This record gives sequence, C-alpha cells and structure tokens, in this order.
Amino acid sequence: MRLLFDQNLSHQLVHQLRDVYPDSRHVRDLGLASAPDIDVWEYARIYGFAIVSKDSDFHQRSLVEGFPPKIVWVQRGNCPTAEIAALLHLRNAELAAFESDPVAAFLELS
Repeated sequence: MRLLFDQNLSHQLVHQLRDVYPDSRHVRDLGLASAPDIDVWEYARIYGFAIVSKDSDFHQRSLVEGFPPKIVWVQRGNCPTAEIAALLHLRNAELAAFESDPVAAFLELS
C-alpha cells in the first residue's frame, strides 16, 4: 500500500515505515506541504496513494466524493511519531485488507 502522509503527521514516518510501506511519501517531500486539501487529494488519486491524516477534512471529503483515494484517518491526539508508526505497523494486515476492499473509502485507526 502506498501511503501519502498529510502535513499534520511527521515526515519521519516515511523512513520509519519503509519496511512495510516502501513506496510511501510525505506531502512535504512532494512540494504539497502548504497545498490545499484538494491538491493533495488529486495527487493521491492520480498517483495511487492512500492519504493518511489526523484531519477530519479528508474523511468528510471521502464521504462526499468516494474514492480513490482511500483515506486512513488516524484518531490519536497529540502523540509521538513513534506511536503513529507503531500503530501503522500493528495494523498492517488491516490496512492491506482495506486497500483491496472494493467498497471501503476510509479506515479509522485509533
């Protein structure tokens, strides 16, 4: 699964999760750090990424527009990057099932 990490998550996640999500990127590395959500959405849609964010805006957009892209909504408050990385490692099988589900638009992780 190719993950695109939103600006509200650390760019370090790309490196910390390279073993399970090797083709993932961060918006900062693509010049999209301050881009409007619609630009991030379109980039993810065109290039086959699932957006990972703590922001409810992407979740809401997925309800209106469907997918692609798929949305992984991280429901953790202010927490260390290592905690987010551990969550994504732990839920790797669930993310793989989500990726292959033909009707799922978003996945909430808490």
